[in-house]
Amino acid sequence: MNLLKQGRAVPFEEIVTSPQVEDPRVLRTATRSDGRTFTPLSQHSEEPQTFKLSIAATDREPTPRTHVGYEWIFVLSGQVRLILGEHDIVMGTGEAAEFNTRNPHWFGSAGRGPVELLSMFVKQGERIHVRARSKTT
Repeated sequence: MNLLKQGRAVPFEEIVTSPQVEDPRVLRTATRSDGRTFTPLSQHSEEPQTFKLSIAATDREPTPRTHVGYEWIFVLSGQVRLILGEHDIVMGTGEAAEFNTRNPHWFGSAGRGPVELLSMFVKQGERIHVRARSKTT
């Protein structure tokens, strides 16, 4: 059986079959910069951009920066020091934080050894996830 698609006959099987599955692996190499190793976990052309970060302990003074976007981090191992505006927080394994990157921020090892974390980032400033709370009346 043939169907018409944009004026041409198309076999029925072409319309109802699943699309071809491409290799789902993210084939990117890790990059190193300033004591940090960034391993992409998503394709760079799409958002959110997702990375596994390995950060070495350092005695350098943190330098908070700002840029457009929204970030979510999850601590896989070690202790992360997060400076966000007026906040100076130490986060442990299993803790997460999310923030607007227009606020001055910096994160790295809390100085007690290396740290690994997951980072999700969107340039447009949207939140990674939305929290909905029911209203009690």
